[in-house]
Amino acid sequence: MLRRISLRTAAAACLAVAALTGTTAAATAAPGTPDHSPQPRRTQQVEYFTGPGGHPRHTTVPAPKPLSRSAKAAIAATDGDVTPIVQNGPVGDKLDVVFIGDGYTATQQEDFHADVRAKWAKISAVEPYASYTGLFNVWAVDAVSNDSGVSGDPTNDVVRDTALNSAFFCDGTERLLCVDTGKVEAYASKAPAADLVVVLSNSTKYGGAGYNDISSQVGYDGIATASSDNDRSDQIAVHETGHSLGKLADEYDYGESGTYSGPEPTETNLTTLSADQMTAQRQKWYRWLGQESPDGGTVGAYEGGGYYQYGLNRPTENSIMRSLGREFNLPGREAMIAAFYRHASVLSSPVATDRALRRGDRIRVSLPTSARVKWYVDGREHKAARGRTAVVPRALGVLADGYSHTVTARATDRTDAVRHPAVRKLLSGKLSWRIAP
Repeated sequence: MLRRISLRTAAAACLAVAALTGTTAAATAAPGTPDHSPQPRRTQQVEYFTGPGGHPRHTTVPAPKPLSRSAKAAIAATDGDVTPIVQNGPVGDKLDVVFIGDGYTATQQEDFHADVRAKWAKISAVEPYASYTGLFNVWAVDAVSNDSGVSGDPTNDVVRDTALNSAFFCDGTERLLCVDTGKVEAYASKAPAADLVVVLSNSTKYGGAGYNDISSQVGYDGIATASSDNDRSDQIAVHETGHSLGKLADEYDYGESGTYSGPEPTETNLTTLSADQMTAQRQKWYRWLGQESPDGGTVGAYEGGGYYQYGLNRPTENSIMRSLGREFNLPGREAMIAAFYRHASVLSSPVATDRALRRGDRIRVSLPTSARVKWYVDGREHKAARGRTAVVPRALGVLADGYSHTVTARATDRTDAVRHPAVRKLLSGKLSWRIAP
């Protein structure tokens, strides 16, 4: 059964970018009368990219038919081998990313694993991923296709038989790379845990998609699709995780799209307020105003965003939530770090905490480079051990006195990329071990 989002997850209000929706149900027929009224067309909203460097767009596409029980059973019984790509700790302490391949035949699964490693290397080179790689586990789930490659590559008339039905020219849009999300869910459930799912489609063609508000149906933070062998498709995946993990809004507009007149957006990177109003009201990204941002320029209030040309302000001129190839701006980076810590713990250890240790056992912990660990014996800090990632209870002063003792590690991430007090509370954690007499 697919693990649901960790209980550490704070409620994050968000305006959906890619919502799984259904149309209004048909009217109910009179009792005893067959209902011949047309059935509603189930649809999904997706985000896609028209080309490298271009702003994303949104569209509505037909939703796949729900998988039958027999189809789910067939996947469970015959396919979906899982390979760990990155293992940094227990699934309960890490953010688990699941890659599923499509358009790879039985003899190409090692190629898929190599593509996962290459794609994750590019994704995790982007900040703030780069500073927090130790918070992630990465899994590859094999989906064996009858044909190599995907439909719509290179042209619309190309049809291939693949496990997840990956296809360009989705609903007539060439760069939109759609998948059967029901089949994706079935394969994702094979992984030990899933907080984020990426479908790698076996193709060199530029394209992808984001299904970013289906978490209520699938239990993880969205699905991104990307071409396996296109050197820009990783940017699509990073942008989509800004929505699915960071709950960030798009910072672009549609040109002649009018003026926003609605309520204050719930996303952290859009506001109806000016810079002076944010400061006076202590709202949104006021803590970052005037700071140099990694995406270039100074944090302020730049008009245009959330698909509107006027009436909404974004933090910087051009972050990755506006154009691919950019960095997250400072408010966006903070939101992503908050998302990491809603799924992962600042402190993890391969040494189990549910069994007693001996005085001579070695205790090891891992934590981000921006975090610092302190060690305690029965509540008293052993100051000489500050910053150590491995200790031995005996060296901490645990005595062989016939009594049980408790060794505790406490860690706090001191990153300067987080300023919001509520987020800072997520950046601390502890682990404890009982030391037997």
